[in-house]
Amino acid sequence: MTTVPETLPAANEPCWCGSGRKYKRCHKGTEGRIAPGVVSPMRTVPTHIAKPPYADTGIVPPYREDRVKTPEVIGRMRESGRVAADILRRAGELVRPGITTEEIDIFVHEACIAAGGYPSPLNYHGFPKSVCTSVNEVICHGIPDSRALQDGDIVNIDVTIWLDGVHGDTNATFAAGTISDEDAELMRVTEECMWHGIEAVRPGVAINEVGRAIETHAKKHRMGVVRAFIGHGVGENFHTDIQVMHYYDPRNTMVIREGMTFTVEPMISLGTWQHRMWDDEWTAVTTDGSRTAQYEHTLVVTSDGVEVLTGGPGAVSPSAPWLR
Repeated sequence: MTTVPETLPAANEPCWCGSGRKYKRCHKGTEGRIAPGVVSPMRTVPTHIAKPPYADTGIVPPYREDRVKTPEVIGRMRESGRVAADILRRAGELVRPGITTEEIDIFVHEACIAAGGYPSPLNYHGFPKSVCTSVNEVICHGIPDSRALQDGDIVNIDVTIWLDGVHGDTNATFAAGTISDEDAELMRVTEECMWHGIEAVRPGVAINEVGRAIETHAKKHRMGVVRAFIGHGVGENFHTDIQVMHYYDPRNTMVIREGMTFTVEPMISLGTWQHRMWDDEWTAVTTDGSRTAQYEHTLVVTSDGVEVLTGGPGAVSPSAPWLR
């Protein structure tokens, strides 16, 4: 990774990064933000581990899946969710200044295999790593690389495991060393937003009530709700056609039914909700460089509410903060 010089070039001079472009057209105004490091080659998974259909090719085949799951599928998802939550907690314990996101990826990769599962992100539509690590202004889908976490960074770790034919999906944001009060508040409010969204879930309710609850809480604290990336149905497929927006959209009127399984995973920012993509076509960052946080649980709708399949004892976010 190229180091930012102490003396910056003039606007029309070549950029310090060596790109050949003018400074004003390249890195001007971005100093202090996250820059990509070196991404190592894609890791392999032992042949004895069962793999999802996209594992070898990176191509996700079309596969229709019922929105309402059978008790048997829910039972398998309960176990994949439990394992995902355990791996996430242990990965979060690694977060400290000096560790690279590549090292976190290695841990998650090996932990999934040790549990008898496949790390779901690996080669999903060509994603090159086994976990997503999103640092500071990176909203989501950050690719683990050689950059070491610095004191004061915040990093989201997004773990999904494919185990016994179903996916368990969960994430949380962790602090590296001593973080600012503002970042601590961001993390707290984001976790609360997730739980407010989860509490809005019950049979017979339109799914846009989840987004209403999240957006209301975020606006109360003058924070932005990222719109481009949403929660999703999950089960035998990593992503199904259930769309869980984290802001209120009157058009998103699908009625929630008992047995549905999906994620609630708001991405909340200290500034804008707008994003831009890096050239890797995966990493999404806020356009203004403001920091973001995210928390996620997989849940199943019950007769009177929800069961959080990635929550409970041992999870990073075991239950709603106001109930602990």
